[in-house]
Amino acid sequence: MARGLQVRGALGLLGFFCWSGASFVLRSENERPIIGILAQETDFKSFQKFGSSYIAASYVKFIESAGARVVPIRLNRSYEEYDKIFHGINGILFPGGGVDLKTSEFSKVAKIFYKKALEANDRGDYFPIWGTCLGHQLLAYLTSGEDLLTWTNTDGFTMPLNFTQGAKHSKMFQDFPEDIYKLIASEPVTSHFHFWSLSVQNYTENEKLRNFYKILTTNFHNVEFISTMEAYRYPIYGVQWHPEKNPFEWKNSTGIPHSSESIKVTFFIAEFFVNEARKSSHHFSSKKDETDALIYNFNPVFTGIFSSFDQVYFFD
Repeated sequence: MARGLQVRGALGLLGFFCWSGASFVLRSENERPIIGILAQETDFKSFQKFGSSYIAASYVKFIESAGARVVPIRLNRSYEEYDKIFHGINGILFPGGGVDLKTSEFSKVAKIFYKKALEANDRGDYFPIWGTCLGHQLLAYLTSGEDLLTWTNTDGFTMPLNFTQGAKHSKMFQDFPEDIYKLIASEPVTSHFHFWSLSVQNYTENEKLRNFYKILTTNFHNVEFISTMEAYRYPIYGVQWHPEKNPFEWKNSTGIPHSSESIKVTFFIAEFFVNEARKSSHHFSSKKDETDALIYNFNPVFTGIFSSFDQVYFFD
């Protein structure tokens, strides 16, 4: 009779040792994860001459820093192309930005991948989603079907995070070293650039959100708002703050911490999400399809002179 032993390490799922008689097979984690990053419309006039959509390079570097590659998910493509990409990538990141949650192409494409991810996970096909800032707000919108944001005017702030009682045992934070966990709770190492937020009150009063997401951290600025959340049943995670900015954006702003401690926070967050993607077995159907999809086919533009982003990838 075949037997199996599941082995877990400090960084997540390492693999399965299986043996039957004299045979021995090691089925390891995905060591070549690929994460999609969703582009959005170029709502800034200074961007429009470069392309109709964009991805800030800091999100790409954030993912690459933890050992994954990136596929840009461009707008206005066919459903068939999005389906092909979904089956080729191991997770998706919805970045921050400034487009409309209801009417933007960014939101419409995100909804396609969100629904596919729910269906896949329900089948036991592991597929994680990460939302940062606008992406975090977008997750709340896609889950509830409503725009429940509240004006908080939290643009250009660094803050510690107020952990909820269950945060330490959450999927996101359970493996964080104690010193990093305490650092996030006591020092202003998270970067906030958002005028709107999902308030704790609106979350509490909405049954869909309340049953889908667990609050991990909150902050207070005019009202108490959710700064970190994760889904109960799915590998879906949202942060209102910007972990990618600390090491990769250099706008002269008090809202971006560059201390060595803040950099550690970024890399532990990146490592967590990439390790979630390592649990996905999705892959492109051919090496050529994979190569053609990667962001290496595009060159970032230096935009730090006229933008809050130092580098940006543009697409038509």
